[in-house]
Amino acid sequence: MKTDSILYRLFKTFPSVFFELLGQSSVEAEAYEFLSVEVKQTAFRIDGVFLPKQPQLNQPIHFTEFQFQSDPGLYSRLLTEIFIYLDKTEMLNDWRGTVIWMSRRLDLGVPTRYWEFFESQRVQVIYLDELKDFAHQSIGLGTLILLVEPPEVASVKARSLIEQSRQITDEQVSRKLVELIETIVVYKFPHKSQAEIRAMLGLGDLKQTRVYQEGLEDGERKGRVEGKLEAVPRLLKLGLTLEQVAEALELDVAAVREAGRSHEQ
Repeated sequence: MKTDSILYRLFKTFPSVFFELLGQSSVEAEAYEFLSVEVKQTAFRIDGVFLPKQPQLNQPIHFTEFQFQSDPGLYSRLLTEIFIYLDKTEMLNDWRGTVIWMSRRLDLGVPTRYWEFFESQRVQVIYLDELKDFAHQSIGLGTLILLVEPPEVASVKARSLIEQSRQITDEQVSRKLVELIETIVVYKFPHKSQAEIRAMLGLGDLKQTRVYQEGLEDGERKGRVEGKLEAVPRLLKLGLTLEQVAEALELDVAAVREAGRSHEQ
């Protein structure tokens, strides 16, 4: 699972989740912007950095690292990246670090020479599979915990999270969150088609999907039949059968089959 990109998208959409993880008020997120930064001249990239929007204020820079597999050099590399970044930036703010592991069993331990950073809580370590009791505190935390839920539990919780997301007044944020939840479930069920995933999550029938709607829009511009035929390869790629695509687009099965063949050539 590409968890680093998923967590980046989650923190970008819901920055308050990060501060909830730290036990701070979600309001704190309003003073920050979340970025992925590259440390020039080293090719190092820090997974995520919460930078104060107003650097002159007394707010720390928050460096975050997402780790979903064992890595004996993680702590050394992260601290190296942080100090190089601090050396290159003109910002004089204090700093904090957070390492987010999927599970404690993946963490091989902090090398002795770095203990002081962790004992002082300048750098915190969080294990997602130990936070399940906090999943009900907010929709953002619930989505974060979804990453470590077993498939049989994830599908039920994902549907509940989608229902909650529909209550969000900001339509753009709501849409991004639903897409993120859907992405997580896709990784949880790699053998299911996109259509099956959407049905599992209660996201409506095929005619309500973006791919189908794009096909209709193409149809309006280029002639309905031609536009629908251009949508066929995308629908087949989702795992739908020829019959399902034909029914949804109101086309003959033969025409759908031919459109699929033409795309493969």
